[in-house]
Amino acid sequence: MIHVLFFASIREQLQTGKLSIELDADGITVAGSASIGLSVSTVEQLIAYLASTYDQSWLPVLSADNVIKAVNQQVVDKNFIISDGDEVAFFPPVTGG
Repeated sequence: MIHVLFFASIREQLQTGKLSIELDADGITVAGSASIGLSVSTVEQLIAYLASTYDQSWLPVLSADNVIKAVNQQVVDKNFIISDGDEVAFFPPVTGG
């Protein structure tokens, strides 16, 4: 299972703070539903899956260049390979003063 977390303005835009996605031999499933046979191995593929499953409006939000992507609390790029048991988080850009 992959745990996906959304923070701050991203959480507000997507109207959810977290999702759990089940990985199995045939592809991925949203916890509690049937397999859809889609291969997801990178953060970029996860974003495409989320947009196609939940709402296409998620694609520009999650794939924006300034969105911070982290796997297991380490900042990564969109090509980072994800595995069963990972936590994937999306953060809006951070500003300071």
